[in-house]
Amino acid sequence: MPLSSPAALPQAERTDWQAVAAVFGAGLIAALQVGKTAIALPALRADLGLDLRAGGWLMAVFGVLGLFASVPAGALVARLGDRRLQVIGLAAMALGSALGSQVHSLSALMATRVLEGAGFLLFAVAGASVLQRLSLARDRAVVFAIWSCYMPAGMALALATGAALDGTALAGWRGYWELNALLCTAAALALRLTVRAPSAQAARAAAQRPWRQIAAEALAVAGARGPLLLALAFALYALQFYALLSFLPTLLMQRLQVDAATAGTLSGLAIGANVLGNLAAGALLRRGAKRWRLIAIASAVMGAAAAGAFALPLPALAAYALCVLFALAGGLLPASAIGGAAELERDPGRIAIAVGLLMQGSYLGQVIGPSLFGSVVQAAGWPAAAWPVALAALGAVAAAVALRSSFAAEAARA
Repeated sequence: MPLSSPAALPQAERTDWQAVAAVFGAGLIAALQVGKTAIALPALRADLGLDLRAGGWLMAVFGVLGLFASVPAGALVARLGDRRLQVIGLAAMALGSALGSQVHSLSALMATRVLEGAGFLLFAVAGASVLQRLSLARDRAVVFAIWSCYMPAGMALALATGAALDGTALAGWRGYWELNALLCTAAALALRLTVRAPSAQAARAAAQRPWRQIAAEALAVAGARGPLLLALAFALYALQFYALLSFLPTLLMQRLQVDAATAGTLSGLAIGANVLGNLAAGALLRRGAKRWRLIAIASAVMGAAAAGAFALPLPALAAYALCVLFALAGGLLPASAIGGAAELERDPGRIAIAVGLLMQGSYLGQVIGPSLFGSVVQAAGWPAAAWPVALAALGAVAAAVALRSSFAAEAARA
């Protein structure tokens, strides 16, 4: 249970939809910083002479940072304030992108990616705390469903805008980095102007909390049954999602015999289906659907769809349709899990820590999934890929069923 009473926390008088839109828009821009390296990798390799291993590390920086620093980032938000950390995070991404546009070596580019990754982590961990503070309880299912769309929507946007790297308008990847620096700066200013800060009383209370107390709360959240199960479910979701979508363009080029540009467009459409799933989760939760049930359904359908796409001798278009179903059903899980973290921990400071733990699970899946998936496919072919996704789906279903009692206990205390 929170160390401070939820009843004593200031409640929003109305949902600030303008602020919700500003936070979501900033999330789209933040997600671009995650996906831009993958899109620009051919140009980066040509300009800086990178091999695939170096390119992989450039893409893995965010995941490695998140794997080790998500919970500490949540504790930092608890002490310094959610809006402040979101603005600082965007500013760090802007600075990292601007500096990155000027570098001429792998080590320098890696350093700027670390700066961007740290900024992204602060921004993302603080998001749920900001939205919880600025929304009414009856609107939170929809608010968190919208928020959970920022990553897949941003990834789809990165795929759509990556073609600009081939033209002259952005002067290659360096111009793309400069554009992203401007976008992050604009997003930071928009958040600063449209999202109200916590009350002076809440800010003073947060600033006066000893670091020892915050560390104790972080350990308490990290050891609590409900947040741990949510993090496990999210890790298994991320393992499946990022593993399949990382290799989806390659699969499409082999199965559909399409070129890279068409494979990228089709992959973007599949990711877009994930956005629809997130929004559907918000509508279902508002109608009274159980979070644990949506997590279980999403996991089961993802596992079945991915296993079918890889293991069954289906026509190419049918296999692609299963991949779209995989992404669509998977969208039910992030909105349910992120909102669930905010429900299990009502104290704003502990919400940021719980979301940090959730993100730590997500990053664990992101780091393990593609390498595991790629190793299995390399060793035994595409049909063997059905096994890791099926096992991950079963584990996520089991975690969802175990979450039933955690959400029931939280509802009884509300």
